[in-house]
Amino acid sequence: MKNALLDAAESLLSEHGTQALTLAAVADRAGVSKGGLLYHFSGKEALVRALVARVIEEFDGLVASFDDGSPGSYSRAYVEATFEVLTGEARNYRRWSAITAAATDPELAEPLNQAMARWHKRPCGEDPDPVAAMVVRLAAEGLWEVVSHAPELYGPAELDALKQRLLGLLES
Repeated sequence: MKNALLDAAESLLSEHGTQALTLAAVADRAGVSKGGLLYHFSGKEALVRALVARVIEEFDGLVASFDDGSPGSYSRAYVEATFEVLTGEARNYRRWSAITAAATDPELAEPLNQAMARWHKRPCGEDPDPVAAMVVRLAAEGLWEVVSHAPELYGPAELDALKQRLLGLLES
């Protein structure tokens, strides 16, 4: 039931923005009573915290699925995971954008800020070119931001070319 409620909240955020994220709307979208929602989440802040925690956990899982432990594999895995979110079957970049917008309160955004710091401050010393690894991670982050605001800007061929170039920069 918790996942169904989180899915409902994500879809409301993605479709209608942060103003649509009310407990009543989430409960209605999930097909439960408001009391049923409150059984799982004590309020809107608890719901947003759970949304943030879930996207962090999912991205961590994606990175781990691509990370084979070889030198430089974390940065490659970060790029692969980013493009999976941007271009994969789920194309869930809108989820991230919506959840980031919902977590505008500094306290609610803190777990996302900590995860971002962890993802970007992970030592690049294992990469053949540590500076290139930092540039690639930042470029992937920037692309994510652009695509979340203008999804039609880059087509599949352009995104694939960008991914290949970023991965190529890690091989230097």
